[in-house]
Amino acid sequence: MSNARTVLVVGGGAAGNAATVLLRRAGLTVDLIEAEDDWNATAGSGITLQGNALRVLRELGVWEQVKASGFGFDSVGITAPDGTVLHVARDLRTGGDDLPATVGMRRPRLQQILIDAVRASGATVRLGTTAEILGQDADGVSIQFSDGSEARYDLVIAADGLGSPTRAAIGIGDKPEPTGMAIWRVTAPRPAGVVRTDLAYGGPAYIAGYCPTGDTTLYAYVVEAHRDRASIPPQTYAEEMRRLAGAYGGHWPEITEHITDPAKDNYTWFDRLLVEGSWHRGRVVLIGDAAHCCPPTLAQGAALSLEDALVLARLLTASDTWDDALFRAYHERRMARVRPVVEASVQIGQWQLDGARDADVPGLMARTMTMLRELP
Repeated sequence: MSNARTVLVVGGGAAGNAATVLLRRAGLTVDLIEAEDDWNATAGSGITLQGNALRVLRELGVWEQVKASGFGFDSVGITAPDGTVLHVARDLRTGGDDLPATVGMRRPRLQQILIDAVRASGATVRLGTTAEILGQDADGVSIQFSDGSEARYDLVIAADGLGSPTRAAIGIGDKPEPTGMAIWRVTAPRPAGVVRTDLAYGGPAYIAGYCPTGDTTLYAYVVEAHRDRASIPPQTYAEEMRRLAGAYGGHWPEITEHITDPAKDNYTWFDRLLVEGSWHRGRVVLIGDAAHCCPPTLAQGAALSLEDALVLARLLTASDTWDDALFRAYHERRMARVRPVVEASVQIGQWQLDGARDADVPGLMARTMTMLRELP
């Protein structure tokens, strides 16, 4: 394959950053553009990275930094709302036996690690920049950027998220749909006894859980039926989350006392997206949340996005011909893996909306996670 080929990556989240690093490693010329001036370097609270995500991060060469920055563990606990531990299960190591089952870490720290990897790769990065696709032919894509400049690329990778303007611009009409749930998230000091994720089903929320993100930090979350965000004044965010979290025992009272700053509380609806048709139009291809998104009931959103980047990069760097057949192969390979995860993530939430208090009614979590041990 000729390394003279040029690629534009639209979006600097997990998928876009990973694709950039992998393609640059193969010697391709890669430009990355990101709409946000700060590259989303401070956004978010915490993230749960399961083994299949860690496997891709190791492929990117950043595993040691992730390991040093996060908190690894190999089990998950189920508790009653009062904090009584009902069951502790050894979690599956979906990335292989040489990686932990899970690493929790602060999302801004993960983003910074990936930003540093992109910078070190030699890619050209333009922040505060968006793109409009002007035209395609069999050989490439012509782009006009938001600053008025123009360029031409052999390929455009759309990694611009759930609301992807690129997806709409190339005529793919699929849009995310709310599932009926919403999540409150906050970062807080980690009580000494928190050494894994514990989940409580029941009480005033559908799910109340936390995940350690370092030696002294965790992120905590409570899931409720979604409400119109406009009906919740931002200055009441801490009060709203504290109201829900305050009904839980165990480590929750120590966590709840730190839910005081509404600016540090995040409220987000659960969405579902799976582009059923082709994930490409000509030389523009979707990856990550632009192609699929699942609610975080299985903590697989970032993992699936990272896997997309790895699979697509491997196909592109192994082929001399970037054509419909290659992009169909990418789509078929990823759909076989993404569909069951999206469907399982939505089903687990739907059972709870329907009144079930056991979120894993027929063992769906275990079956889905077992599938993820296979290489992407």
